[in-house]
Amino acid sequence: MQGILYEEPSIWLFLLVTVIMGGWAAWRTGKAIAKTWRPSWMLVPYMALLGMAVRFIHFALFHGTLFSLHFYLIDTVLISVFAYLGWRNERANAMARQYGFAFEKTSAISWRRKAA
Repeated sequence: MQGILYEEPSIWLFLLVTVIMGGWAAWRTGKAIAKTWRPSWMLVPYMALLGMAVRFIHFALFHGTLFSLHFYLIDTVLISVFAYLGWRNERANAMARQYGFAFEKTSAISWRRKAA
């Protein structure tokens, strides 16, 4: 998988920077966007910027390639998944909390209309 998903000599560096640090930041960004009732497409520009920040951390701390479209896209797609899940989680919470008379939460990321 090295060279395809990550360029560092160890997968642990990729997991630390992209999945844990970048994923946590993306999750919190998704929740923040959902709390202000913005649509999910608003995640795209934020994740593009966060993807650049993740690439910079790889470059600055672990001597990764700064300008690599391949690894930038991998990092950005991965953190975008975390951001969308955070957005869905917060939106499901908000729908069940604020419109509890009409909706109920069915899982961590979904809700449905209550039966009559």
